[in-house]
Amino acid sequence: MSLSSEAVQTSPFEGQKPGTSGLRKAVKVFQQTNYTENFVQCTLNGGLADKLSGSTLVIGGDGRYFGKEATHIIIRICAANGVSKLIVGQNGLMSTPAVSCVIRKYKTDGGIILTASHNPGPAPEGVTSAMFEETKKIKEYKICKGLNVDLSKIGTQNFTVDGKSFTVEIIDSVDDYAQYMQEIFDFEAIKKLFKGSDGKPPLNILLNAMHGVMGPYVAKMCDILGAPAGSAVNCTPLPDFGGHHPDPNLTYAADLVQEMKKGQHGFGAAFDGDGDRNMILGTNAFFITPSDSLAVLANNLDCIPYFRKTGTKGFARSMPTSGAVDRVAKKKGLECFEVPTGWKFFGNLMDAGRLSLCGEESFGTGSDHIREKDGLWAVLAWLSVLASTQLSVQEVMTKHWEEYGRNFYTRYDYENVDSDPANKMMANLNILVADPSLIGKTYSHQDKSYTVGKSDNFSYTDPIDKSVSSNQGIRIIFEDGSRIIFRLSGTGSSGATIRMYIEGYESDPSTFAKDPQDVLKPLIQIALQISQLRELTGREQPTVIT
Repeated sequence: MSLSSEAVQTSPFEGQKPGTSGLRKAVKVFQQTNYTENFVQCTLNGGLADKLSGSTLVIGGDGRYFGKEATHIIIRICAANGVSKLIVGQNGLMSTPAVSCVIRKYKTDGGIILTASHNPGPAPEGVTSAMFEETKKIKEYKICKGLNVDLSKIGTQNFTVDGKSFTVEIIDSVDDYAQYMQEIFDFEAIKKLFKGSDGKPPLNILLNAMHGVMGPYVAKMCDILGAPAGSAVNCTPLPDFGGHHPDPNLTYAADLVQEMKKGQHGFGAAFDGDGDRNMILGTNAFFITPSDSLAVLANNLDCIPYFRKTGTKGFARSMPTSGAVDRVAKKKGLECFEVPTGWKFFGNLMDAGRLSLCGEESFGTGSDHIREKDGLWAVLAWLSVLASTQLSVQEVMTKHWEEYGRNFYTRYDYENVDSDPANKMMANLNILVADPSLIGKTYSHQDKSYTVGKSDNFSYTDPIDKSVSSNQGIRIIFEDGSRIIFRLSGTGSSGATIRMYIEGYESDPSTFAKDPQDVLKPLIQIALQISQLRELTGREQPTVIT
């Protein structure tokens, strides 16, 4: 079929930086005249520049509302801009980790993923800045309006656009990723875990896809591994995620928590909408914090064939993530990097061969097998640990604490706070941590006292590209290693989210089984006192506690 493109006149818009937080805007914004078209054209211009013509790209999304419509728009704009080939997930669906997997497997020039989360791989500041600059000066976008692709039909569809060949290959969204997981992990060992062996009963699992894109992936993996029927639930991707918030934490994944409390399953996990994050639970809803999950995997990577082959190069964590993994790195004599929140910082370290495993406080864990965090990979990694140790989730965690001590940790999210008081609080904290007299000051609550050893607004110099990222979060670090951290996000018209992180280390085994909220209560109260969060925002309680 021979088609022609056209240039449509448009005007600049004040957008977010494409590739960072731009896709967090409400769907109604994308439905504004030319908004989506402008966004896509600016992404292509800034992201590929003179490499655009003749390029090959991957497209996928998490299935949320307007995703399929946006996929058609992207295909038509790519065709008009001289892109040679697109690899598209069937029905426009593909998890973020799978997009990264496909990009790397087929060595494409990049990818576009439709989600409110992150990029399907590293998006350096120079690239996202170039995209943003395009939004300020765009005058037209190119589109082939007559191009219609059947997203449901697996196979290759060929077109001629402006005299040039244009190919759209619709692929099974799961196959490439599933094949890769079978290369990374010992699936036979996990199968034995589910069947029971050596006197051990079968492990019953419960994986909740939360009506996000992970449904087909979870179902496929359970089928390959021979998991019992009913092991995967909420596996149909829905445009509104079934009316729920697909965030894998104790609040939004409450239905999984309630099922796990019944004691009928030894392992449970929930996934977010695009599949790059997860939450791990043991029997009776025994909760594994993201920080502890990262540390346990770091301590047991040698049970995974992939790492026995590649070796372990180093670890990294986002700044707000607890220092539990640091203790593992020190014992193993490996590098451990503390980076700002944002997966691109891990990508630079991976590309330089200095990082094997990394994680962040918001339930994201991943390795250098791709360039994104990977929720299902983390589940398979945990199942590998259980198969190797023949221990339960709780036993694995308890054994880890006995070896390293416990970094008690909690995160308080105050969502939709009025922006003005939230900004005022952060401004006050910036003044406080910049004052040298804070060092050495002691804060007390009940029978606990903490003396400030260091305070700052975290700054990071990338050891690979030497770029500097400043103002990444307020840190108050006490002499015993305990930490209080504040970060602010989403300061638009809908309000801000204040994130408060509290961490305290204990080496006394008698404390390990205690509730973090009880152990950390003195630090929590000190943090609220220092920040005046309640007084400034009027919020007595957080929206979410993890």
